[in-house]
Amino acid sequence: MHTQKISETPLDFAEAIKEDIKSSKYDGVLKCVQCGMCTSTCPAARHSNYNPREIMERVFEGDETLLEDEDLWNCFYCYTCHSTCPVGNSVCEVNQIIKQFAISKGIAYEQLYDYLGFADSYFNAAIGAIPSNFYEEISEDVDGWWEFRQHLSEIREELGLGPVSPPQEVIDEVSLILTNTGFKDRMDKIRQSKEGNDEASS
Repeated sequence: MHTQKISETPLDFAEAIKEDIKSSKYDGVLKCVQCGMCTSTCPAARHSNYNPREIMERVFEGDETLLEDEDLWNCFYCYTCHSTCPVGNSVCEVNQIIKQFAISKGIAYEQLYDYLGFADSYFNAAIGAIPSNFYEEISEDVDGWWEFRQHLSEIREELGLGPVSPPQEVIDEVSLILTNTGFKDRMDKIRQSKEGNDEASS
């Protein structure tokens, strides 16, 4: 549970989101009229308890328990809410900022742990790749995916395409950038937090 609040009043919470570096710097956040268009078109809302309209309502109420709400992690940033909002709000952007608030406070490491494979891929190969812990679910959902995955290099060669991975010097440069900007330190903290919790519970 976090102890230090981000804001003193409900409106301050909305203002903190609006002024965040990830925000598009528009006034859409404060113009939300709770029409529900975002929720009516949101794929995550259709298949889970995630509710963009409710997210915005709680932002205006200054409800910082949002930082600990697991339903936030059902949003996968398709930006459908952004494209349908009549006042130019982007709940998926708001969601990203709230998640970052949570991560900065050490909350939500449990949810992030499963995604470390993406971060490892950026750091070790300078590309985004699907983490291996998702392979089984993808194979169940997409016929032929695993066979395609195993033969990707040969398929690309037949099509006259080069390798997926960039040259080693590019990988080294990206790794250096991610180290110097603190990205790797954050990866290590998330991994250590999860592994420490696992050891404590065993």
